Amino acid sequence: LKLTVKQAEDQFIKNNLSLIIQRYNIDNASAQVITARLFQNPDFSFANGIHATGVPNAFSEQSIGVSQLFFTAGKRNKNIQLAKIGVEQAKYQFFDLLRTLKFTLRNDFYTIYFQQQSANVYNEEIGSLSKTLTVFKEQYTKGNIAQKEVLRIQSQLYSLQTEYNSLLSGIDTTQSELKLLIKASPNTYIEPQVSADNQQQVAQVPYQQLLDSAYANRYDLKYTKAAVDYNNLNLKLQKATAVPDVSLSFNYDKLGSYGNNFMSAGIAFSLPFFNRNQGNIQQARIAIDQSKVQFQSQQDQVQSDVATSYKSALRLEKLYNSFDPKFKTDFTNLIREVNINYEKRNLSMLEFLDFYDSYKTNTIQINNLQLSKVLALEQLNYATGTPFFNQQ
Repeated sequence: LKLTVKQAEDQFIKNNLSLIIQRYNIDNASAQVITARLFQNPDFSFANGIHATGVPNAFSEQSIGVSQLFFTAGKRNKNIQLAKIGVEQAKYQFFDLLRTLKFTLRNDFYTIYFQQQSANVYNEEIGSLSKTLTVFKEQYTKGNIAQKEVLRIQSQLYSLQTEYNSLLSGIDTTQSELKLLIKASPNTYIEPQVSADNQQQVAQVPYQQLLDSAYANRYDLKYTKAAVDYNNLNLKLQKATAVPDVSLSFNYDKLGSYGNNFMSAGIAFSLPFFNRNQGNIQQARIAIDQSKVQFQSQQDQVQSDVATSYKSALRLEKLYNSFDPKFKTDFTNLIREVNINYEKRNLSMLEFLDFYDSYKTNTIQINNLQLSKVLALEQLNYATGTPFFNQQ
């Protein structure tokens, strides 16, 4: 399965089960708003006489009552506002999960790409050494070369094959995670397609711009800020709860003791002598203080994330820019000449193996440096919550 990072992200947005699950939390929170908007149902009561001493027909006695509870002190509106903040928090959690999973996806994508480039180096060297070993075995049987040369080539080949297998195991593990993120078939093998390295340079973006963007776009920070708002409003609700609610009623009694067809209206409310919701009010105050500290802690975390990621990205960018872009191509051409000269016996075996080992080591180091640079930029995007440096 050949994919660009944009195509991988599109499949991720469409198919990822964790995101789908989190979306349901937004729907659940929205349903709470509907519940908060609803008025209390009226209470209805009906009673019919069954028996009364000295009355010939007690069944004629009937009474009806209707009552309606009314919330006071703006409790209904406060509950609606709390539910709306709950919806915002659910959205913030969704987008923060999206940020985190997209970061994982992009990391996996580029890790697979650059590790596959390193695997190609091993594959090329193993193929070349295998051919050389075949030729040397033939020459050894003819008595043209010493056995130690055959064994030395064979030992180098086995070492490369072991390293190659270890690298493939790491690629398979990362492939498994990426396929799970985009919901691809487990039997699929993903080949990332990466275009030229043309993203914006880190040094060209002011640090303060990155930090301001993080404060504006980090949804985990927005969530903690919403928690402060939620707890402030909850304190108002708890204070309002100390105010008794009022129940208005209407009653009808067909054969009441006061007179026939007796009708009455009434009002009922609790007297707040003992329970004035003191405990919940105190808890709400504590929750405000706690959420403010959490918000400050999250701000500090955001600043630390941006500063650390920025320094790391700058350092790796400087190191990467110091490398000659022609180095990799020149080294690849050199190793081809080394193969030809060794077959012509213009190089000793030790020189040949030394060149081979240097080629492998340097090529893999360059691939790892490119990967580290890309991952540092992805980390900076993740820390700021903004795709400043998205490579395609």
